[in-house]
Amino acid sequence: MKTAKTKFPTLLMLFSVWMFLMACNDDDDPVPMEEDDIVDVVMASSNFTVLESAVVEADLVTTLKGDGPFTVFAPTDAAFTAFLDDTNMTAEDLLGSPSLADVLTYHVLAGEVMATDVSAGEVSTVNGASFYVSEDVEGKFWINGSAMVTDTDITASNGVIHALDYVIMPPSQSIAEIAVGMTTAATPEFTHLVGALQRANLVDAVSGDEGDLTVFAPTDAAFQALYDTNPDWNDFNDIPMETLTAVLTAHVVPARAFSQDLRTGTSLTPLNTDASLEVDLGAGTVGGAALNTSMLNIHATNGVIHVINDVILP
Repeated sequence: MKTAKTKFPTLLMLFSVWMFLMACNDDDDPVPMEEDDIVDVVMASSNFTVLESAVVEADLVTTLKGDGPFTVFAPTDAAFTAFLDDTNMTAEDLLGSPSLADVLTYHVLAGEVMATDVSAGEVSTVNGASFYVSEDVEGKFWINGSAMVTDTDITASNGVIHALDYVIMPPSQSIAEIAVGMTTAATPEFTHLVGALQRANLVDAVSGDEGDLTVFAPTDAAFQALYDTNPDWNDFNDIPMETLTAVLTAHVVPARAFSQDLRTGTSLTPLNTDASLEVDLGAGTVGGAALNTSMLNIHATNGVIHVINDVILP
């Protein structure tokens, strides 16, 4: 049996330890843990290894470690793989590109934009060029009609990261330049459309770097089908000028509408205001013309091109 004498040293020792701990709490403030910045978050993730290499190669580490705040729409490794496959590039080609910094800064916004603040419309980037956000029928957000936001609100000390499933590129050609360029491709396309626009003096209407247009561009096969149903028309030169102008202006909408912006039951008003283009996503048609699902959202400096498999007749 212990006596009071044997308990006293033990109690004294516990009291001394308690006083020491109290003194530490009084004298030393706890050191807060420092939150990782955007570069730290990217480097710590196994999903952004290509982006990490690109940021280092483009000498943007110091910038993205700055105070910010920044919003980064970050392509995942799978996004880079898909982009490189589509463009027939290698990772080395991309990292060695003189435009690498321009491409990366096109993914960055000045200021912090959380997912709840994202809305459809034009967005200015630190690159100086704008990209365009669309919300599809399922409520998912897309950029330039090609990259879907797959993860949101990955926070950092100097901003926020949203993940993308594709790499976005600032456009460098107008609608007219894209169409003309495709007429001389290995597999030519739009030769009838470009010829018809030239004959009707409408090339300037889809040229330049300014403006917001949506062009529903019929393929050469679509024009041939039109000629086949009209025995008097062997090509666009046989179409009466008034008719040709009315047809062509029915394919141009004075607003930038990516495929994700389209809604069944709505109508688009083209430059030919006597026409109305009814949207039916179930049937995959606009103005009765079938959308070519493999050639949608071709982004231009002055708008967007959607390829269609029929000529729209107002």
